[in-house]
Amino acid sequence: MHTYRTHTCGALRKSDEGKTVKLSGWISRIRDHGGVLFIDLRDTYGVTQCVIEEDSNALIDIFSKIRNESVVTITGKVVARAQDAINQKNGIQVKSR
Repeated sequence: MHTYRTHTCGALRKSDEGKTVKLSGWISRIRDHGGVLFIDLRDTYGVTQCVIEEDSNALIDIFSKIRNESVVTITGKVVARAQDAINQKNGIQVKSR
């Protein structure tokens, strides 16, 4: 694609699981679930849920200060959701590093 992304937010599929990808877009929503952040990253092609796990304190500190509609680039590994956590609209997520 270009230096800001390897995929668009709407392009990731189950076949991308395990790949390291770079996504760019704006933050639609951030949810804090007890030290785990869920970020809905949106571009003109779709939405991807990015997860920052509790052992990533530096990233949690950074994203806790970022506001909705901020434009960011996130690099991480594509991970399939657990079977019991699959949302019928979107079954994949990106774990940020």
